[in-house]
Amino acid sequence: MPKTSSEPTVACQRSTLHGPTMGTRWSATVDTDASVDLAALQQDLAAAVQQVDQQMSPWKPGSDLMRLNLAPMDTWVALPAGLLEVLACALDIHRLSAGAFDPGVGALVDAWGFGAVRDAPDPAAIHAARHAAPSPTHKALALDRPAGRARKSSPLQLDLCGIAKGYAVDRMAAVLQQHGVPHALVALDGELRAIGSQASGTPWAVALERPEPGHRAVHGVIELQDLAVATSGDYRRYLQVGDARLAHTMDARRAAPVHNTVASVTVLASSCMHADAWATALLVAGPGEGLALAQCMGLDVLFLLRRAGSLVELGLGRFGASAALPDSFSSDISGRGVHRSTPMVQVR
Repeated sequence: MPKTSSEPTVACQRSTLHGPTMGTRWSATVDTDASVDLAALQQDLAAAVQQVDQQMSPWKPGSDLMRLNLAPMDTWVALPAGLLEVLACALDIHRLSAGAFDPGVGALVDAWGFGAVRDAPDPAAIHAARHAAPSPTHKALALDRPAGRARKSSPLQLDLCGIAKGYAVDRMAAVLQQHGVPHALVALDGELRAIGSQASGTPWAVALERPEPGHRAVHGVIELQDLAVATSGDYRRYLQVGDARLAHTMDARRAAPVHNTVASVTVLASSCMHADAWATALLVAGPGEGLALAQCMGLDVLFLLRRAGSLVELGLGRFGASAALPDSFSSDISGRGVHRSTPMVQVR
C-alpha cells in the first residue's frame, strides 16, 4: 500500500565501513536506520572478503586455489562452492571471449614479474611458459560442482585476479542484503556495486579515473542503482623495464603483457564478477576485436583509447551516444553529489 503523508518516515544515517584485504581495501557506504547492527555488519563484511581471499589468492600458499595449482594432474581436488562458482564463470567467459579472458595465466604472471616471488621479467621462465603449450584452459580444467571438486588434465597454473575482486564485491552485497540494508555502495579497488539508490532516492555517483600513469584525476561520473561496475586498464599497475612499460594484465594468446591502444575499459553489469571479468577480457581483446565482442554480448561498456596523444571514448549500451546515460556520464562533477568517501573507480 502506498505511504500517506501521515505515515512516519524512517530516519536513515550514513555510515562508512572499511578494512584491508587483497593488498588493498574494501569499503561499504550504507544508509541505514538504527535497527542495523553496524558492528556485526562490519564483522560479517570483513569475514566475507577474507573468505574470498583465503579461497582464491595466488599469493597465499595455503589458499584453495594454490592447492589446486599444486595438485597432480588427473587428480580430483575438493574445493569450496565459492571457488567453483568463480572458476565456472571464468571458464564461461574464457570460451565466450575466444581466450581473451584466461584464468590459466598464472605461469605467465610469474614469468613476467607480477607474481608473488619475482619483481622483474625472467627470460627463461617466459620462454618456458610460452612453450609449455597446455590445452586451452577450458579443456584442461574439469569442474564437478555437484561433488564440489575440480581436476586438471594438463599442466595449469590458475590466476583469478581478473575476477576474484568482483566476486568479493558481490559477496559483500549479499551480506548487506542479509542484514536488511536497502541502500549501499560497496567497493574493492576498481570494482563497485550499488544496492538500490541512496536513501534520498538519488543514484550513487562514483568517479571514473582518468587513465594517466602517475596521476589521479577524474574523467567522468557514473551513476549506479542496483548495478555493478568494473574498470580494467594498462596504467595503474605495471613494471618499467628500460623504456618499456609492461602492463600487469596478461594476453595469453601472445604469452605477453597486453599491448594495444586501450587505456581502460569500464563495464556495467548486474553482477560485479561478470563486470570484472569482461573488463579484463575487453582490455586484452583490444579496440577492434573488443568492440565487436562487446556488441555481440550486448555489454554496456566504455572504451578509452589512446590516439594521437589524446583519449577517445567509444561507448556501447548505456554508454552509447543515443542511450540514456549521457547525463549520468559527464566530466563535470560539480554539483553532482559525488560521495567523496567513495573510492574512485580505480584501474587495477
